[in-house]
Amino acid sequence: MTTLDERGREHHEEPGLPTGAALALDQPAARIPLSTGSKAANLARAAAAGLPVLPGFVIPHGAGDDVRALRHAWRELSHDGTAPLVVRSSSPQEDTQESSLAGQFASVLDVRDWPAFRAAVRTVLDSADRPDGTRAPMAVLVQPMLDARVGGVLFGADPVEGRLDRMLVSAVRGGPDTLVSGEQDGTGYHLTRSGRLLRPTPPHTADERLLTRTELYRLARLARRVERIFGGPQDMEFGFDGTGRLWLFQARPITAMTARPARGARLLGPGPVAETLPGTLQPLEEDLWVAPMARGLSSALDIGGSAPRRLLRTHPVVTTVAGRAAADLRLLGAVPPRHRLLARVNPLPGARRLAAAWRTGRLTRALPDLALDLTADIDRRLAETPTPAGLSRADLADLLRWTRSALAALHAQEALAGALLRESDTRTAASAALAALAACRGRGLTDAETVAAAPVVLALTPPQLTGPLRLPSTGDDRDGPPGTATDTRHPALPTREALRLRIRWIHQLQIHLVHDAARRLTLSHRAVALLRWHEVLSTLDGDPLPADVAQRRPRPDGPPLPDAFRLADDSAVVAERPRKGGAPAQGVSGGRATGTAWDGLGERPEDAVLVVRTLDPALAPLLPQVTALVAQTGSPLSHLAVLAREFKVPAVVGAADAVRRFAPGTRLAVDGTSGDIRLEETRTREAADR
Repeated sequence: MTTLDERGREHHEEPGLPTGAALALDQPAARIPLSTGSKAANLARAAAAGLPVLPGFVIPHGAGDDVRALRHAWRELSHDGTAPLVVRSSSPQEDTQESSLAGQFASVLDVRDWPAFRAAVRTVLDSADRPDGTRAPMAVLVQPMLDARVGGVLFGADPVEGRLDRMLVSAVRGGPDTLVSGEQDGTGYHLTRSGRLLRPTPPHTADERLLTRTELYRLARLARRVERIFGGPQDMEFGFDGTGRLWLFQARPITAMTARPARGARLLGPGPVAETLPGTLQPLEEDLWVAPMARGLSSALDIGGSAPRRLLRTHPVVTTVAGRAAADLRLLGAVPPRHRLLARVNPLPGARRLAAAWRTGRLTRALPDLALDLTADIDRRLAETPTPAGLSRADLADLLRWTRSALAALHAQEALAGALLRESDTRTAASAALAALAACRGRGLTDAETVAAAPVVLALTPPQLTGPLRLPSTGDDRDGPPGTATDTRHPALPTREALRLRIRWIHQLQIHLVHDAARRLTLSHRAVALLRWHEVLSTLDGDPLPADVAQRRPRPDGPPLPDAFRLADDSAVVAERPRKGGAPAQGVSGGRATGTAWDGLGERPEDAVLVVRTLDPALAPLLPQVTALVAQTGSPLSHLAVLAREFKVPAVVGAADAVRRFAPGTRLAVDGTSGDIRLEETRTREAADR
């Protein structure tokens, strides 16, 4: 490009240097984002690689106001004002890997004369001023305004599903500006990387034929070329002119790519483990409660032949994600196999079950006696255990080690009892706990005195190292549960419920032991919960506390986990989309009821249908007060499912997305036998009309 100096003589500038206030896109210096901005620099790189980029120039950030040079560049590009131009922002802070800042700065279209061009440049530069008083570095990109037949946005990957093997196109008639501004809704196309159309065009736009198959192939080829140049899939704006030529208007990184799990990533979910550990766990709580649970369930699955031993060794049955307990849903058999026909003809699961049949057959007969021996050993050890203050540090550490071993054994037998035993006795620890709690409250006992007098009440609370133990309210508008226990310290319960109760008692013993260890180490309950298991044992053995203990912070109480999810490479939680024909909701407590959805918070309706995400044991006192129960997760063997049958409350579990679908106040009809949940729309409308 040539310019006129102040004497009016024409001369050539040194290659690669700005020509006054205008720098052509085909010059190497235009590819420097710090001076020309990311938008212009990306187009300059694309043009240098031979991609179809419109000619143009950029006014670099901080360039002087050389009116002569700028006017000469404008006259050449606009053919002395006869061709309209587009004046766009190009800041180093936009169109980057970290942030696109789309729409934050100004662009001016259809600029036709010199005064309008000068005003457009000033508009773009002024848009660099931020509301907080700061100013972004700003260059100005100028290109011809293309009279596009079709334009739109092309994603070199699917940012919604996080798929690198898919491309998305959204197209409109004319240029892409009305699409990106939201003035028009585009016609969407889902493509493979080769440009093959995956999903049909929506029926209401199928006849418009905005883009032909050949044009879609050309767009896919452009996306692949751009990806090779910039090292990853890009978010592009494009246009086809009246002659059918394809032009690239913009290319920037896709900054809002949804995390996508690796192929074969495990399917996880709160599952039944959330009933025992419903909240966010601190590091020591993970080591005390999740690790023994994983060991015990793994042993039970191995004995039952439900999973190959190799897989159980490499994949923990229970883990934590963002501090919340989650289980491998496929190992637990909580989801149907992906390919049911292949699973039916696959001989390996059947061979495992056959090999385990003799073990489980004998175990079914022996398990009640084995569980009785285990619970008797646990009760004896608990009765013989002195107060933590009377233990030496070594004895305290040994007792903590024993509690973890005991929990693993209890979890293993509890899982086997649920799978193998069909007990006629349907009493639950929760119902015995409710009866004992009501009796103790009637005597005016505090929570601590209630636990000492009737440890069975611990079945109503989840374990927690931090914060005081608070027992739930018993309710006041319905009769207490049937079958009040006569022995509130060691109630006679069915095998599985007896094992569950001992698990909770061991939890509480661990809490007392850890609190005493915190006192000896001069730590608060919150601080000791941030230690790991091996750190607690080493400090009890005389080693110093970790040097960073004062800098550790508790995990925040984050949102609950999705019912089913997978983990991406960066440990991001990616919710699993329900498959068509997936497992339906399951009725677990017979009967029918109609009522008003309630989430357990605020004022309770008279005919409340309790709708929850997981069957938290703390919800047990609410069951005598509700008409029905609906949960997103759970099984017929869940604590509250068993208790619902005892109270004859219709209950449905596995109701996908129930919390969102059935908001508080919604009228529901619940069938606890079929698992059917219906909205009472007709009755609601009639009531509204009246």
